[in-house]
Amino acid sequence: MSDFSALSALLGAGLPATFTFLYQRLENLLDRRGAPESELASPVPLRGELALPLTVDEEQLAVHQGELELLRDALGVYRRGATPVEVGNAELLRLLGRLRGRLEDLYGQRLTFQGEEDRQPSGPFSRQKIHTVQGHVTGMHADDAISGYAETDQDITTVAEGATVTGMRARSIGSPPRRPER
Repeated sequence: MSDFSALSALLGAGLPATFTFLYQRLENLLDRRGAPESELASPVPLRGELALPLTVDEEQLAVHQGELELLRDALGVYRRGATPVEVGNAELLRLLGRLRGRLEDLYGQRLTFQGEEDRQPSGPFSRQKIHTVQGHVTGMHADDAISGYAETDQDITTVAEGATVTGMRARSIGSPPRRPER
C-alpha cells in the first residue's frame, strides 16, 4: 500500500488534483458499481499512462466494498470543503495512501502522480502467486499491443512437465512501432 506522507513535499500544489482524481475513482466504484471508465476527467495528475478502460473484478469489488465505504465517509469532509485539502494534513495523506493502494489492487494498475520520480510510472501490472502450474499461465495478454510501462510479477513454485508460463503476450510490447515516413 502507498504511503502519501512521504509524498507531501513532492505533490505540493498538485494535492487537490490528486485528491479529486482518487475520489472520482472511489465514487465510480461505489456509485456506479465499478462500471468501466473509458475516459477520465482532465486534468489527470498522473505520470505515465493508464490502460483504459479502467475495469475492476466485481467479486473483488464486493470483497472490499466496506473498506471503500469507510474511506468515502472519512474523505467526505474534504470533498464537501468542510476541511481543506492541505499537504500538511497527515491524516488526509494517510487516507489517500490507503485509497491509492486499494485502487491499484482493484484496477491492477499503478497510480503514480506527477512529482513521484522514484516510483514506477502509472500503468498496468499483474501479480501472480501460484504454487503449481499444470497448464498455461499468462501474466498479461493483449491482442494488439502492450504499450507504456507494464509489469508482470510471477511467483511460481513448480511448473509441471508440459506446462507453460508467459509473462506478457502481445504483437507489440513497449512503445508502439514507428510507421515509416512518406
